[in-house]
Amino acid sequence: MSQILDDKQRTALRLKLEARYSVLRMEIRAGLEASDNEDYRKLAGEVHDMGEEALADLLVDVRLAEIDRDIVEINDIKAALARMRSGHYGICTDCGAQIPRARLQAYPTAKRCEPCQRKHERTFRAPSISTL
Repeated sequence: MSQILDDKQRTALRLKLEARYSVLRMEIRAGLEASDNEDYRKLAGEVHDMGEEALADLLVDVRLAEIDRDIVEINDIKAALARMRSGHYGICTDCGAQIPRARLQAYPTAKRCEPCQRKHERTFRAPSISTL
């Protein structure tokens, strides 16, 4: 079975990436608007209970983490679309091998083949931190 993407498959993946990009932009916009409307830090300053203050801080942190995650995904989508335009989409950025079609369909922003991705994750993973 050939791993090369045909034009129809490439177009389908491009449309999938563009649709996800639009959804993420809307989620980020909604998250930022909600952050403006839900001033948890102000609320935390008005409450006198440490538990409520901790919850308000946690809600702010979660909202910001969600926005950060979405921004990272948007950047991955932009990079994948740029690789499509340049003709390098579906080619591993580390070893130059073709990325299997099934991997691209499951993870359209993939820039590495599975062996190179595993190696990358082993090399750049965060060090284990002992909790003792």
